[in-house]
Amino acid sequence: MHPGKRDVLIDLFDREFIESQEALGIRIIGQFRDLDNPDRFVWLRGFPDMAARAEGLQAFYGGPVWKAHRDAANATMIDSDNVLLLRPARATSGFQLDDGHRPPAEMINSPDGIVIATIYYFNAPVGAASIDFFEGKLNSVLRDSHTPVLSYFVTENSANTFPALPVREGEQVFVWFSRFANMTAYEDFDAAFTERTELARELTSRLRGLPEVLKLSPTNRSQLRGR
Repeated sequence: MHPGKRDVLIDLFDREFIESQEALGIRIIGQFRDLDNPDRFVWLRGFPDMAARAEGLQAFYGGPVWKAHRDAANATMIDSDNVLLLRPARATSGFQLDDGHRPPAEMINSPDGIVIATIYYFNAPVGAASIDFFEGKLNSVLRDSHTPVLSYFVTENSANTFPALPVREGEQVFVWFSRFANMTAYEDFDAAFTERTELARELTSRLRGLPEVLKLSPTNRSQLRGR
């Protein structure tokens, strides 16, 4: 974002861009402030499949709501191309969200808790062995620390069905999401995980580089929340 413009976009997004996209079959999963970068806005949206993605995006970006507000939205942004195209790693590993849980537009109280997105980078498409490692050894540590795993995804390697919105090409990632009551709870987990040196070494041996961790504070109307 341009400096100081993140909340301008969040206000516009939460007011104009949620119901207008969901009316077209696009699922708005969550919107967040990046706690480590005051000029980054992170959001997640989902589609039933790649064909529906193309149809939904064409309908939204060619439709009246975006046309009415695109100049105001684009004026807040420097770069909107930092996009990962993902699919659930397993049939049951996507988000399980309560359809009735989205706060109303007039809500003014910021939600509690934080969402953590952890991105593992690989040299090749993520295979079954790496998913098994996460679900087995790694997930056992998370359960021991009472860390809820909300969902986990891998790169969707299909061609971008809406090239007007670029995505990051050539990236092979495994991304998992968790939630914590506050930053102290996350830092306690991170310290405990770091102490599991044997597991950390095995994880590192599988990766192309260091994991990327996004510490995300949900906006007022984010359906995916920290608590």
